[in-house]
Amino acid sequence: MNAHQPLSRRRILGLAALGAAALTGQTTISAAPRAAAATAADGSGSTFVPAVVVGTGYGAAVSALRLGEAGVSTLMLEMGQLWNQPGPDGNIFCGMLKPDKRSSWFKTRTEAPLGSFLWLDLANRDIDPYAGVLDRVNFDQMSVYVGRGVGGGSLVNGGMAVTPRRSYFQEVLPQVDADEMYGTYFPRANSGLRVNNIDKDWFEQTEWYQFARVARQQAESAGLKTTFVPNVYDWDYMRGEADGTVPKSALAAEVIYGNNHGKVSLDKSYLAAALGTGKVTIETLHQVKTIRQQNDGTYLLTVEQKDPDGKLLATKEISCRHLFLGAGSLGSTELLLRARETGTLPALSSAIGGGWGPNGNIMTARANHVWNPTGSKQSSIPALGIDDWDNPDNPVFAEIAPMPAGLETWVSLYLAITKNPQRGTFVYDAAKDRADLRWTREQNAPAVAAAKSLFDRINKANTTIYRYDLFGKQIKAFADDFCYHPLGGCVLGEATDNYGRVSGYKNLYVTDGSLIPGSIGVNPFVTITALAERNVERVIKEDIAGS
Repeated sequence: MNAHQPLSRRRILGLAALGAAALTGQTTISAAPRAAAATAADGSGSTFVPAVVVGTGYGAAVSALRLGEAGVSTLMLEMGQLWNQPGPDGNIFCGMLKPDKRSSWFKTRTEAPLGSFLWLDLANRDIDPYAGVLDRVNFDQMSVYVGRGVGGGSLVNGGMAVTPRRSYFQEVLPQVDADEMYGTYFPRANSGLRVNNIDKDWFEQTEWYQFARVARQQAESAGLKTTFVPNVYDWDYMRGEADGTVPKSALAAEVIYGNNHGKVSLDKSYLAAALGTGKVTIETLHQVKTIRQQNDGTYLLTVEQKDPDGKLLATKEISCRHLFLGAGSLGSTELLLRARETGTLPALSSAIGGGWGPNGNIMTARANHVWNPTGSKQSSIPALGIDDWDNPDNPVFAEIAPMPAGLETWVSLYLAITKNPQRGTFVYDAAKDRADLRWTREQNAPAVAAAKSLFDRINKANTTIYRYDLFGKQIKAFADDFCYHPLGGCVLGEATDNYGRVSGYKNLYVTDGSLIPGSIGVNPFVTITALAERNVERVIKEDIAGS
């Protein structure tokens, strides 16, 4: 499917609503002037709306679109801001090489995953605390990168839209009908996300992917195979960047702090279509703090509204009949843990908080020979992966990642996704009023071993070595203390039924990556999207239609 397919009428209306909100500085986004007014007081002083979706990431966006299409007035609550307003430099997002306060969620210094070069901290900057687009949530022995803003993680990821190996999907989620997923819901997700494929002839000749071709040749020397990976970045737009006919984004080292052009994040796909139904409203800079069930079975949310500098503007109460949690593995799990442990939803399952994993994420890098330059010009969007998932001892899918430093580094960088069976657990810390992750570095030992097995083979075949200077002050080849792909916490079929209905409560649903038990073998957002499509279709049919 080409990313230049004609815009649907709903997407056009939704994009117009997003643009209008940006022009006026509004935190309420709606394509229908009366959409927000459709809510009504329920007699308790709170505002009532039939359905609330917490978050605006993949599962949340799917849920809102399908609810809107079903005619259900739906309110989305997003703790981040709408990224649609240019800053002083004329760009919405800042770049990776010169980050400013737009980069980070209330930090005083940026926390880039590649924290050093020759052990010097060249990537990070001191910044003012601000509602920036990327957050690094730090636990004791693991940190998790998450997106903040309308579109969630779609704003800050590399856009690699990978459908998982069917056999592994069935292993991870055996209770889900794989024929339905691969015949209906994965194709629906790829269409809704506007996934497209790179032109292979262009890939082979462009200077912007020399780094990937070098890594491919070295993998092949070790007997490994590579595969092209679809993406939500518009490859045709990228070719225009290379030709100099459009402003650069992927070719201007933009990715982890957002892309100014070219990337079809959720605000340009599912969320735009959801707004275009006229039934969906998004409230930005609204963070849900607590959930409790009222006597009539509806849910009452306490919500804090803040400005981009973190100042509390208002505390609101919003009630709803149907509540969809799409705040991500960390956010949805924390909300339910808090509700269970503080007694506002006491019947929640003891399974809440379990089954967490980092999708086997391990980052590593290799030093190439001087005669194998990776290129001073590198696209920030990955296009290839090393596929060794059929390895019976150490299955690995490794993204060939860019390192767009603007100069020659002779570095090949990778994000390895491994099959690590270890799982962590979230517990509620009452003193800090937050979910705390019980996970140790030792639990990542199987993932490090699998990655090392793969890249030892590549180093041996090419007489190369690891880089030990890229992950902070420590001398280490494998970054095993952070992840990009948090999964689990509200596992499907354990904390919920097989369609994301939360055990113990009616009309309460989880619709994000917390449903997936810790691992899916590839970048997970296509799976999260497809699973949400499956689940919300059943929920609307059985729980909402005609109610």
